[in-house]
Amino acid sequence: MSQTRLPLLIFEPLPSDDLRQFVEDQVVSFTTVLTRSPDYQPVGYFLRQERGEWVGGCLGYVWGNYLHVQWLWVAPKFQGMGQGRRLLDAAETMAMDYGALYSTLETLNPSAKSFYQRLGYEVFASLDRYTGEYSKYFLRKPLRDTAPAR
Repeated sequence: MSQTRLPLLIFEPLPSDDLRQFVEDQVVSFTTVLTRSPDYQPVGYFLRQERGEWVGGCLGYVWGNYLHVQWLWVAPKFQGMGQGRRLLDAAETMAMDYGALYSTLETLNPSAKSFYQRLGYEVFASLDRYTGEYSKYFLRKPLRDTAPAR
């Protein structure tokens, strides 16, 4: 009787893009089969200077009824100029085009939390003292009127 050998456990703190993508693809594939909801759509909007310098980006995905914003970043010299809003608006518009009803994101940054709240997001949960003095906030926002028609 042959015995199955267990795989090696490898610590890789900075995995390659291919390895990250492999794990993400496996989770998406499993979850799609589990939920019978094959509508996963990656989101990626970026800001680039004319000379090619990247100065902002918004990454996430649309799946089910939600847009989930994983990362939103704007270079300090462009903060306060509407660029974060521009990125988020693009992601939210795309999400609505794919049928999303809500958006969700999380942050440790108190300034970012205020920014999101100004754009209609509300805190629905938090983890106090997530790291040192900082709490982690989970926010959500309806993307369209979800009240039933009368």
